[in-house]
Amino acid sequence: MVGHSIGRMTVERIFPILLTRDVAALVAFYRDAFDAETVFVFPGEDGDAYVSLSLGGASLAIGFDPATGPGPDRVTIWLYVDAVDEAFARAVSAGAVAEREPADMPWGERVARVRDPDGNLLDLGAPIAA
Repeated sequence: MVGHSIGRMTVERIFPILLTRDVAALVAFYRDAFDAETVFVFPGEDGDAYVSLSLGGASLAIGFDPATGPGPDRVTIWLYVDAVDEAFARAVSAGAVAEREPADMPWGERVARVRDPDGNLLDLGAPIAA
């Protein structure tokens, strides 16, 4: 792009997050159907808010979202990047719509959310620098 001088940004990992109103039921389904193993749990007020699963060599996450129902916004793609603020700025500059500005989260990561030009949700995350 003319007039933009942004450094190189690296995507380190990517995995889908399935959004649901019932985290426990969906985790049980993937455990029972595909032998998924729980890797990480972040508790919420009324049960788990987020569960990371391992399915063989793949990763899948289940996230609580009370507004989720049938239809769009059932999945967000999580991209671990080396610099959340830079990735957020580059995505918006490239045509993404800002959904959530970069912010530090209580589980120790910096996170932002954008919607790509087709409307898909993308979460950008990185560990908070020590």
